[in-house]
Amino acid sequence: METAKRLAKRVVAYPDNAVPYISTTDYFGHLAQDPRRPVGNYLWSLFPILSWITRYNLGWATGDLIAGLTVGMVLVPQGMSYAQIATLPTEYGLYSSFVGVTIYCLFATSKDVSIGPVAVMSLIMSQIIGRITDAHPGQWSAPQIATTVAFICGFIVLGIGLLRLGRIVEFIPAVAVSGFMTGSAISIAAGQVPGLMGITGFNTRAATYQVIINTLKGLPRTKLDAAWGLPALVTLYAIRSLCDYLGKRYPRRRRIFFFISVLRNAFVILVLTIAAWLYTRHRRSAKGTYPIKILQNVPRGLRHVGQPVIDHGLIKALAGELPVATIVLLLEHIAISKSFGRLNGYVINANQELIAIGVTNTVGSCFGAYPATGSFSRSALKSKSGVRTPLAGLVTAIVVLVALYGLTPAFFWIPNATLSAVIIHAVADLVASPAQVYSYWRVSPLEFVIWLAAVLITVFSSVENGIYTSICTSVGLLLIRIAYPRGAFLGKVTVHSSRMDTKESRDVFVPLTKDGITNPHIKIDPPSPGVIVYRHEESAIFPNASRLNSELVSYVKANMRRGKDMSNVPLSERPWNDPGPSQQGAAAEQIENDSRPDLRAIVIDLSAISHIDVTAVQSLIDTRNEVERWADHSVEFHFATLLSPWIRRALIAGGFGTGIPSSQVPREIAQVVPYRELQGGNTAELRKLGRESDDAEAGEKTPKVPESLDEYAPVVETDTPFFHLDLAAAVHAAETASTSTPTPT
Repeated sequence: METAKRLAKRVVAYPDNAVPYISTTDYFGHLAQDPRRPVGNYLWSLFPILSWITRYNLGWATGDLIAGLTVGMVLVPQGMSYAQIATLPTEYGLYSSFVGVTIYCLFATSKDVSIGPVAVMSLIMSQIIGRITDAHPGQWSAPQIATTVAFICGFIVLGIGLLRLGRIVEFIPAVAVSGFMTGSAISIAAGQVPGLMGITGFNTRAATYQVIINTLKGLPRTKLDAAWGLPALVTLYAIRSLCDYLGKRYPRRRRIFFFISVLRNAFVILVLTIAAWLYTRHRRSAKGTYPIKILQNVPRGLRHVGQPVIDHGLIKALAGELPVATIVLLLEHIAISKSFGRLNGYVINANQELIAIGVTNTVGSCFGAYPATGSFSRSALKSKSGVRTPLAGLVTAIVVLVALYGLTPAFFWIPNATLSAVIIHAVADLVASPAQVYSYWRVSPLEFVIWLAAVLITVFSSVENGIYTSICTSVGLLLIRIAYPRGAFLGKVTVHSSRMDTKESRDVFVPLTKDGITNPHIKIDPPSPGVIVYRHEESAIFPNASRLNSELVSYVKANMRRGKDMSNVPLSERPWNDPGPSQQGAAAEQIENDSRPDLRAIVIDLSAISHIDVTAVQSLIDTRNEVERWADHSVEFHFATLLSPWIRRALIAGGFGTGIPSSQVPREIAQVVPYRELQGGNTAELRKLGRESDDAEAGEKTPKVPESLDEYAPVVETDTPFFHLDLAAAVHAAETASTSTPTPT
């Protein structure tokens, strides 16, 4: 076994004597623990209600009752309105409303979020239904298409939550979500204006700019519906504005005015429904039509409970539509739940929230519901109403059931124009305010461009293209920032304490160039001649590894002396890609070269680097080879502020940190093709160097621990003298070493 072990080490070029470093056993060791506890915790986490339901009390019940009733009175008219956006019969909005608030409370980690039909999802649903029915006319009904989308998207989201993959949502920033939601809100409002005015004769599901143009052209065709639409919209804004004003004027009665404002949707619909009934009940034509558009028949109760009809042909037809629907379910709900969690001082579990959304939509398909997710307006209302637990959703569900079984005869007379006013009033809150948009510009101009692109493409193309644009540009910006990180060559500034009773001072390192942060009037002292200090402000990984190399090598060639006088080298012996100075300018260039300092050491600040990969280590090796070739002698590489033992392990594997001369370490660690004839004897020489260790991979050697407080131990291992605790120590070591005579290579 010992012979086989030595043979295996020789095959992989494993050094017999090496510096100990973290092992893979350390990484995978925690996985070998008893799995029963993690499995138990996982199963328990699937039902958060179990952690608080045993402590439920009368005080919580009072808050939940008020919040549940308040949200229910808003959810009923909104549910019917959003079903109209989705081009579905009105009752399907109530089905989605009932299932959403009922199921969510069992799996929720947010007390404020209200699940149900939302404007953006309803708009996407209408576009999906339109495209499927146009491509396959008469093959599937709109409710079947909507139910199938709810089932499949719910199953996908449920799988993401169960597998704990919810972090994929973090790759889409809040600005992108705000962009497509603002564009969607504009599209929804534009599509409802014709219904508000009674204008017909064109496709309201076309691109938003086309709908706006056609609406303006159709203003002369405005019908009597406007008498029920425009007053409703004006009244909704008037009640809200008046209640906000009175709430500020009379702070003690603010809560009363808040609930009056909450009831504005129900009040407007009630008054205008009565008006519509009084006006239209005796004006039915011979064809069964009325002077204005009203809802007419709304089926009573839950009529479509049962196993959903899932057609494989429909699934194939929906394949291209499912990604955007799933993305909206994910993003809108997580964004809303996180927002209210921050506002009210609790942390949501993103994976559990995805499970809640997945179960809600999967079960909802058995009730004939279409896709539902978190609603911003109803969640804000629920939060302001004083909700205490997610159980408030059950009170809201009772309100929806009462509406389904007891109020459907009254729904017959609700004017469509009034529902359009309710929709426009609700989606207006989704549009980002000018102050919010300006804050995007102040914080990150590039992200403001993403927001603007999402809005414009949504308005001038479609919601799907706006969503895909915002996501792709956000991911592209992330990759650009990784591939082109900032980096700076540092100098030293001595900082003195501002206290009069002390004379403390310390050295800090700031960029040599003016960076907009450091006071431009202070003097920044560069490091000692021959020493370079560089900070890489991103993890060193394969997209930016070449940039790390080019920054250092370019700086060395522009500011450090070339060790070999190329003017004395015959042209035939010069490298093809480095011809050196011409004969005419050789003398002047040599004088300029001699005036530069001789490169002795490079200090790399790793304080912003949390990860380093094989390509980056190879890039550092290439950098060391190139600068030593330029200086014509060995150059020390010092590293400060290592954040991870895996970075230390990677650098040691690349021949850094231990003080081993570069001529005795491998020149390649990431060989694409193993050039055996170029390997030489480096591996054999490397085995003879370093501290003795029987098994470095097991990490058996540990730092010396002091036996008493009178003893001292080094913070950083002494067998890696080129790894330093902080940048000041690294620079001091490099400057001290720079006074020694370089060793020719």
